[in-house]
Amino acid sequence: MRNATQLLSDYAAYHRDRRNIATHFVGVPMIIFAVCILLSRPSFEVAGLALSPAWIVFAISAAWYLTRGQLVLGFVTSAIIGAMTLAGAQVAAGSTATWLASGIGLFVVGWVIQFVGHHYEGRKPAFVDDLTGLMIGPMFVFAEMMFLMGWNKPLLAEIEAKVGPTHLRDMQQPVA
Repeated sequence: MRNATQLLSDYAAYHRDRRNIATHFVGVPMIIFAVCILLSRPSFEVAGLALSPAWIVFAISAAWYLTRGQLVLGFVTSAIIGAMTLAGAQVAAGSTATWLASGIGLFVVGWVIQFVGHHYEGRKPAFVDDLTGLMIGPMFVFAEMMFLMGWNKPLLAEIEAKVGPTHLRDMQQPVA
């Protein structure tokens, strides 16, 4: 199993343009929230708790994030996705039209934003080459947010040593 440093470095190689990273700050949370909404139906009761496929996926993903070797990052990623799962269940408890419109709308708009970012990057999304990228995306976004707040400079330095610093790609130049 690859650790967080390896996973983030591999993912970061597809995300060096700051505009692309900025779009991910918006698009990735929208997509996560959309999936949380859509997977919050059907809901069933187990031992007095309302469960749904969203909670099952959350439990599996939280276990994965917490075992990548960066406990603080795993906890933050899991906590934020847990909060989105809880909020998604609230949205899904509304009408079927609200559930579907919110879930599908956020999902589509989130992906449009992602693809705009990858236009600036000049590269395809990481998940095209490695489906694990769908799991790494949220961890990457939350790591980047935490880096901006000064968290774990050694991890940031290690990632940048492998894939280089972020930049603004000159859109007039062809992608290397």
